[in-house]
Amino acid sequence: MLRTLKFPAIFCLALFFVTSANAQSGSGALAGRPVILRTAKVLLVFGSACSLTIVVFNNVTDYGSNYEFVRHVLMMDSTLPGNTGMRRAINSPAIHTPFYISIIGWEALTMLFCWVGGVQMARSVRGPADEFHRAKRMAIAGLALSLLMWLLAFLTVGGEWFLMWQSKTWNGQEAAFRMFTVIGIVLMFVA
Repeated sequence: MLRTLKFPAIFCLALFFVTSANAQSGSGALAGRPVILRTAKVLLVFGSACSLTIVVFNNVTDYGSNYEFVRHVLMMDSTLPGNTGMRRAINSPAIHTPFYISIIGWEALTMLFCWVGGVQMARSVRGPADEFHRAKRMAIAGLALSLLMWLLAFLTVGGEWFLMWQSKTWNGQEAAFRMFTVIGIVLMFVA
């Protein structure tokens, strides 16, 4: 039920911002244009926050299977046999657990920054340009931290250091690249 109500609610919110801006600013060629762009930025930040929320939710509620993914990447047990990079493998659960918890914490922090940033942006969507620009700070920080996480933790450390790219079973590079790309596009548009 909640899932089916999300899109209409977001659409109605966007429609409200657009129509109220047009009503206030007249019907000239640029009437409502800044508010439309600002609303698009707000909605994309909220969309990113929603996506990150689901990532955190999945990692917390399905801790075991996601922990197994991280564990196998760190153990490098599905990389090409006999590769010289195996000396980097970490086989200790005492390392696996804090590593995985730090990923969840990083994801939760970026999620929180995006939600707070989205709310701050939404509150100033019809305000002066400098006010809206200042309101973007938290969202930009959250999006940048998310980019850094996908680049550093998944693509660099997991993908290259632990040779995740060699695994046919425990390879999350495609998903990490997809998240990096989407968040990067949103960040460029918002900033």
